[in-house]
Amino acid sequence: MNSGHLSRQKRVKSGSGSHSVERHEKLVAYAIGDRSEDTCRELWNRIPEDYQKGYCYTDFWRAYQAVIPEEQHSAVGKETGGTAHVERWNNTLRQRVGRFVRKTLSFSKSIFMHEACLRLFLHRYNLERAIILK
Repeated sequence: MNSGHLSRQKRVKSGSGSHSVERHEKLVAYAIGDRSEDTCRELWNRIPEDYQKGYCYTDFWRAYQAVIPEEQHSAVGKETGGTAHVERWNNTLRQRVGRFVRKTLSFSKSIFMHEACLRLFLHRYNLERAIILK
């Protein structure tokens, strides 16, 4: 998922990946970086060990196939609904945090502030989900 511009002067392209647990709809890991295999591996390594044992449905991004063990992974199209909760999460993030909207005037001038805003939002989002799911 693209996360918008970090700076107009730097023209740094950045994205953030996320892994959520469908049953609880809480975000359990994220990584900020380009769409490389290294960023995907960083995301996978940040997922708690118990969640790494689960089965993953992803889109056809090649890095997923290189990082996620084959016996735990299926690349599926949008028509299957396998990635619907992640797509819904991406929309929620873009609607609630202006700097994650594509081609926006809201942007972070540094990676530090970009991640700080993301972490604040994730904390609040997971807290709200915990209250709703009680």
